Amino acid sequence: MVDVAVVDYGMGNLRSVEQALRHVAPYAEIIVTDDAGVIAGAGRVVFPGQGAMPDCMREMDARRLREAVLQSAGSKPFLGICIGMQMLCERSDEGNVAGLGILRGEVVRFASDMHDAQGNKLKVPHMGWNQVHHVRHPLWDGIEQDARFYFVHSYYVRPYDESVVQATSDYPQPFACAVARENLFGVQFHPEKSQAAGLKLLNNFMLWNP
Repeated sequence: MVDVAVVDYGMGNLRSVEQALRHVAPYAEIIVTDDAGVIAGAGRVVFPGQGAMPDCMREMDARRLREAVLQSAGSKPFLGICIGMQMLCERSDEGNVAGLGILRGEVVRFASDMHDAQGNKLKVPHMGWNQVHHVRHPLWDGIEQDARFYFVHSYYVRPYDESVVQATSDYPQPFACAVARENLFGVQFHPEKSQAAGLKLLNNFMLWNP
């Protein structure tokens, strides 16, 4: 059995994710794959993504990966990254597309007229380093409160159930940047690009036994 399957549906920063996982878990068998059988049989699944959500959903279905992703998200340690987290929701404003419906909630766009506390206009997409305010969860072990992670996104998750929110970041208002339920964890930022804090989160994921 493969230790970790990184889901390849043609829409993610797959090699960076793979390299970061190999760095924290050199002992593990890690494979980037679009084989539904390998994904379904893996011990852990990482579901990355970048680009537009309608394209991501279409490409995932074109590769017939939906059932394997749904099965994995309900049965084993599962990490969604960036759009990989957004796809877990019921729908997105980006293209008005349906998601996988694993988490109750929607994906919405940042407002175009946001300003920071000094009155400076904030750009969309939200891009760069930002502090993350987290709550207690095994994937945050050893990560300082308000540690900085790297973001690149114009849309964010708005869960209907606030209890799934595991972290927020401010731009300029708080938004959910991590969600969790049972064996499932999702992050809006890119841990593979977030230096020591991101590598620590990935290491925690490799050790997590929900």
